[in-house]
Amino acid sequence: SRCGGPRVRSGSRFPTGILFEEAGKQLSAQPAQPSDRSSSKFHGLARSLVANAVHGVSQGFTKELDIVGIGYRAEVSASQVVFHLGYSHPVPFAIPDGIQIAVDKQNHITVAGIDRQRVGQVAADIRALRKPDPYKQKGIRYTGEVLKKKVGKTGA
Repeated sequence: SRCGGPRVRSGSRFPTGILFEEAGKQLSAQPAQPSDRSSSKFHGLARSLVANAVHGVSQGFTKELDIVGIGYRAEVSASQVVFHLGYSHPVPFAIPDGIQIAVDKQNHITVAGIDRQRVGQVAADIRALRKPDPYKQKGIRYTGEVLKKKVGKTGA
């Protein structure tokens, strides 16, 4: 392509110009023409895509989020998750195909699936429903995410 991005064949998720060879239980990626810089620069990308696909099928990927705030909670119903996040209305979130969402104790969410990109995107979409507030420390955040607490304005 002209923009310098990876050239991807229609129907394929891997850049063109990379050959995959199977030797026993190992799969190796090699540039089709080692002297061609345009194909060799996508070698690492192709290797990472295959490694993520294998890891996703064998073990899967998960992202965990926490809901922090008084009255903030979530519940799974059929094919959607309903969030109560301090708004005047509940916020429904449709669960995409290939993604599993589990809610523990109404305030801990686990997003799981075999596609690393989709799991991360769904987790980011859920976090965007109510981003963590740096002043009150409320909202949806990744488990283990550390927020810098800001001081509010003084009442002087």
